[in-house]
Formats: sequence, structure tokens, C-alpha cells
Amino acid sequence: MLSVIFVLFLAACDSGGSNTGNDDGNGNDGADINIGLTEILPAAQFQRPLDIQNAGDGTNRLFIVEQRGMIYVAQNISSPGGADIDVFLDIRDRVFFDESESGLLGLAFHPQFETNGYFYVNYTASNPARTVIARYSLNGDTAEADPDSEVVLMELAQPRANHNGGQLVFGPKDGYLYIAGGDGGVDENSQNMTTLLGSILRIDVDNAEDGMNYGIPDDNPFSGNDSGFREEIFAYGFRNPWRIGFDELFGTLFTGDVGNARREEIDVVESGKNYGWSIMEGTICFDPPSGCDMSGLELPILDYGRDQGGTVIGGFVYRGSEVEGLAGKYIYGDFVSGKIWALGYDGDNVTDNTQIAEIGEFSLTAFGTDENDEAYLSTLGGTIYKITNGD
Repeated sequence: MLSVIFVLFLAACDSGGSNTGNDDGNGNDGADINIGLTEILPAAQFQRPLDIQNAGDGTNRLFIVEQRGMIYVAQNISSPGGADIDVFLDIRDRVFFDESESGLLGLAFHPQFETNGYFYVNYTASNPARTVIARYSLNGDTAEADPDSEVVLMELAQPRANHNGGQLVFGPKDGYLYIAGGDGGVDENSQNMTTLLGSILRIDVDNAEDGMNYGIPDDNPFSGNDSGFREEIFAYGFRNPWRIGFDELFGTLFTGDVGNARREEIDVVESGKNYGWSIMEGTICFDPPSGCDMSGLELPILDYGRDQGGTVIGGFVYRGSEVEGLAGKYIYGDFVSGKIWALGYDGDNVTDNTQIAEIGEFSLTAFGTDENDEAYLSTLGGTIYKITNGD
């Protein structure tokens, strides 16, 4: 049964208990990785932060995305005197926010942001209910965004208020924009390739075509198809991919996909593949509940049950230098249990999966990095932590 308090990530909130300490339930005790969580920006009063980004422009600023429709920018984050925090963008007038799964859900800076000033957001709007993918730019020569500069790239009709996904990321190798979208609360959408829901999309924001404000990359898996499939689709079969992230070194795309009632999963996302929802939930059958046809489906590289949590929070591969033992590990966590793991992946198989921290139940919302690839996380209560070496 779902609890109203936690519908932000649409997870079954009967967590079935949770382990304590560093044991991850898979025999890894975390003894080789010792991390700490250091609160930064303690003077700020963030409201439901859902994303942490950097602009890649050499300033090492952090951008904190609030669900209600605000983006804040923090400068001098390592200053002993404290960071300077300012409003970067306020679009509360167009964001539909009801403290559930709606709101401002994602932010991505153009790879050439330093010269063109472009960035992109993913938010929900009402009347009619829809997801909006839009581009904004800076206000002249200032460091502040112009709320009147909006250019809408696409809108996706939302049948219900949940399962919006929301993350935006630029591919480090191809420069295309990837957009994570949930199934809109309708199971069948994820296997329906004539809709954009339940898929991760891939578009070219620099080369508009066919009367749209974006283009379709020629190597998208369904580009030019004659079956009515949406050409924007990069991969499909997702329920609610909450936080996608690339390995900046190898270009591997990871996502967490929030389960229904039994399993949470981590996927490596590849072109044209079907990730199974709603035929499967993780590695088990969902519809039908047994004997499902798994042919043609891509199974997760890892899934876990309610003994470990109830809402996966996808993260990123750590490529920083400050935290010993984390290099090359995929960092992810769980909202319900508050557990955080470091997962080793060699390109074919999971090599290890170690619990490295626990921050409290019903708290974790997102991970992010600064320009030095150091790691941060946010909590629903508004705290931002940096992942550091432990004592």
C-alpha cells in the first residue's frame, strides 16, 4: 500500500524491515570503503531539493533544484566563510507543484553553456497535465537566468499525476540530450512505442528539424521507422526511472527504476533495448505474475527487495579523487531505507555491491557532482551533503 507522504517516488512503503550497519545483504561489509557525509550550505533553507548540478563552466558553482520551481546557485562552496547562495531561476508561476510527484524535476546545462548560456529543465504543468522540456538562457551578461527566455522543446501529455521521471543529462560522448520519463501511472505505456512515456528519450538540441525545436539523431534506434514508433525513444520498458547518470569516462548510462511492490532495479541503458516493465518488475514476473515471456527483455544488472528498501535513487559513477575506494564505483541509494551503496561494474557484470552509508529513512532524493567530480546528495528535508572520506 502506498503512503501519501511518500508518493513523490511512488514506492511501496512497506519496507519489510531494513538492515543496519554496513552489511549490504550480499556479503559485502563495506570495510574497504570508509566515507563521511559532510553537510554543506547549512545556512540555506532548501525546500524539497530534487537535483544537484554543476554548469561545467569553470566556476565550480553548485545548482540546487527545488521541486516547487526554484533553482538556487551556490558559489564559493568550499569557502571557510560559507558559500554565497542566490536565486538562479524562479518559474513557480508555470510549474505545477503539489508535494507529490509533480514539480520542477530536472536540470541539465548545455555542454557549451559557458559560451551560449543555455540550460534545460524538466517540469510538470497543469491545464492540461503535461511534462514540459524547455530551454532557458541567461539574462544578458548577468549570472542570473531569464525566466522569460523559455523555449519549449516538447510537451508530453500526462494521464495521471505520478511516474514523471524527470532527469535530464547530456551524453558525454555524443552531446545529445537524454530525458528520463516514467509511464505516467499507466502500466501499458512502457511497452507502447507510439508514446514517449515509459522511455528514455534522446534528442539533438542543436539541430532542429521538421518544425520542431529539436532534431532526431540519425543513429537513434527507431529513427526513420515505418511502424509509428516515436523516433525520440532511445530505450523503453521503464516504470519510473528516478535519476539517470553517465559514467563520464566510458559513457555508460545507468538508471535506477522504481519498482511497484517487490523489487527495485539498476539498469545499464543501451540503445533500442526493452527493460521489461510491466511484463517484469526487476528480475521477477509482474504481468502475468508467473510464467512471463522474458524473450527480448533486458534484465537489470542488479535488483533488490523490500528487505533493503523501497524506492531506488539512481546516481552516477564516481570519478573524483578525494574519497578513497570509490573511484569507478556507481553510487546509488534508496529513499525508504536511507541506505547508500557503491556498486562495481566491469562492463558486463556487477563485481561488488557495498553499503557505504545510511542517512535515515524516507530522506534521500538525489545525487550530484561538482566540476571536480566530487559527490553530493540531497534530502527531502532540504539538507545537502558532500560525500567525503570518513574518520
